Amino acid sequence: MYTASDLRKGLKIEIDGEPYVVTYFAFSKPGKGQALYRTRLRNMLTGNAFERTFRSNDKFEKAQLEERTMQFLYAQGDEYNFMDTQTYDQVVIQKEQLDEKTVYLIDNMEVQVLLYNNSPIDVTLPNFVDLRVTTADPWVKGDTSGSDTKPVTLETGCIIQVPPFIEEGDKIQVDTRSGVYMTRVKE
Repeated sequence: MYTASDLRKGLKIEIDGEPYVVTYFAFSKPGKGQALYRTRLRNMLTGNAFERTFRSNDKFEKAQLEERTMQFLYAQGDEYNFMDTQTYDQVVIQKEQLDEKTVYLIDNMEVQVLLYNNSPIDVTLPNFVDLRVTTADPWVKGDTSGSDTKPVTLETGCIIQVPPFIEEGDKIQVDTRSGVYMTRVKE
């Protein structure tokens, strides 16, 4: 059981039977009366966010969340199949739950799946992933009209900007948090 004084950014709590994460937190103590805890909460199931003020005597339940290491198996339409690496149980996660994370998923990739009441609600990818370049236009020497980058298409369909020396067939490392090229991977 949490009290209002335990609130901080990133804390996961349960309110009215649903999990929320604290995305903003501010403490204020007026001259008279109880301390106030101003928060911004995001519903982990729906993504809706709202602001709420709590008093020092308010209490909350800890959200019953569990994080498991799972392996991405395959995608079939809008369904993405993952396997628990400990129990070998399989779960299906819909494309809309994964958002833009689908462009970094490759077969057999290990990810962290966040479960609420044994239902998957979020997937955390590794910070960096190695992907092969499938389409890269040749760089025209002397083309200085823009920056020194060019767009390439990766094996997952993701299009990112890379330096001009990257060619089709190269393997590159991409930061999954920002979608930015990091380095060329030596094979």
